[in-house]
Amino acid sequence: MTTVVPGLRERKKLATRLAVREAALRLVARDGLDRVTVDQIAAAADIAPRTFRHYFSCKEEAVVAAARDGAVALVDRFRARPRAESVLRALGEAVVTVMAVEDGATADHLTVLRLIRTTPALLPWQLAVLVEAESSLAAAIADRVGDSATDRYPSVCAAAAVAAMRLGLDRWLDRPDGDAPSSDALRAEIDAALAELSRGLDRASA
Repeated sequence: MTTVVPGLRERKKLATRLAVREAALRLVARDGLDRVTVDQIAAAADIAPRTFRHYFSCKEEAVVAAARDGAVALVDRFRARPRAESVLRALGEAVVTVMAVEDGATADHLTVLRLIRTTPALLPWQLAVLVEAESSLAAAIADRVGDSATDRYPSVCAAAAVAAMRLGLDRWLDRPDGDAPSSDALRAEIDAALAELSRGLDRASA
């Protein structure tokens, strides 16, 4: 595969977006969503307030941007997994790779996940990220298994997998070592959640 290297202008735009994302997350994590304004985020990122609008529609979108970037990275890593791996196996490995605890981007993603758990106003923005992730993942699954993107399996699998992975991440953060979560603990939670899908969800009534 040929790697496309962004030009100088595009690299500058990406760097500015990252600066805004990091400033928004840092300020909201410190002061709370209600106490942070777009003007404050712009000042912290060393840009004009009007420039902020070129990258994000509001402060909430900027705060959850790390989660959206993580979802994009997940689909990219899933597409790059060996074709010999099953869909769920490839997904599990992609999650663990994207959420590697030594990665600085992961630290931002974890901060967002914790903020969402305590800030109801961010929930609709998380839902938007999850819907986008389902759509992109369904397309990637369709490519992997040779289905059409309009077939049921890719969409059902993507929706179920995203829900299972979200549950695995929540359980990971709820662990006693949640302030310093380990990759091994994440793998255990993600593998257990995806194993439920692999076994099938239909059961007889007790």
